[in-house]
Amino acid sequence: MKINNNGNFNLKNVGEVVTLYGWVAKKRNLCGLIFIDLRDRSGIIQLVIKPENSCYNLAETLKNEYVIKVVGKIAERESKNSNLATGEIEVIVDNLEILNTSIDIPFSITDDTTALEDTRLKYRYLDLRRSELQNKMIIRHKITFAIREYLNKLDVLEIETPILCKSTPEGARDYLVPSRIFNGKFYALPQSPQIFKQLLMVGGMERYFQIAKCFRDEDLRADRQPEFTQVDMEMSFVTEDDVMTTVEGLIAYVFKQVKNIDIKLPLRRMK
Repeated sequence: MKINNNGNFNLKNVGEVVTLYGWVAKKRNLCGLIFIDLRDRSGIIQLVIKPENSCYNLAETLKNEYVIKVVGKIAERESKNSNLATGEIEVIVDNLEILNTSIDIPFSITDDTTALEDTRLKYRYLDLRRSELQNKMIIRHKITFAIREYLNKLDVLEIETPILCKSTPEGARDYLVPSRIFNGKFYALPQSPQIFKQLLMVGGMERYFQIAKCFRDEDLRADRQPEFTQVDMEMSFVTEDDVMTTVEGLIAYVFKQVKNIDIKLPLRRMK
């Protein structure tokens, strides 16, 4: 199992022997030394393979986006790179293993790629290797994790509600899913968990939340998607002020945990 993240090492780790996995972002041969930028989701670290190393000939065959495993010792770099979080160190490779090869890719895996959107979407699995997109997904994970932490401290229960349900009057059209068992009948995908969370309150659950998937069969607008995710909540025995205070605290907690930004409370409230 992969234990180490490439972007987590610094000068404090000099002398340590590590096992690293990742993708070859760049390879270059300078005066007989092979330098490899090894990329994983945490960042890039430089590998160095010397001519006397038994894996040197194998390293010469590497191309961009090959997936490799290396074992080596962390050393301080002579010429440091301030553009990298790991720019003060490098790994002197002792052992190299190719886990998977790659054909030539249709565009460069860089944040400033000039590839057209259609090309990037066709090869979405390659596009997702770019740090710009990975960082967005990591931030999304941190946001939902912080939401769960905050609401759990308030004794709010996370409960999943059904996705396949009966069509009900809402503000937009439902997406319909045909039933295999009941011929001529259809399930509707929920526009929101509204009815279910009200049932939960009547059922005595008192406080509920969900990172809910919702669906609306309507034309695209700047602030509307056919499929979207929302933080859905319902609470019993509360006032309007209780609800707004809870959400304000949630917003402040998320900003602090994810971006280390202090939000001054209370927020300005619309009358």
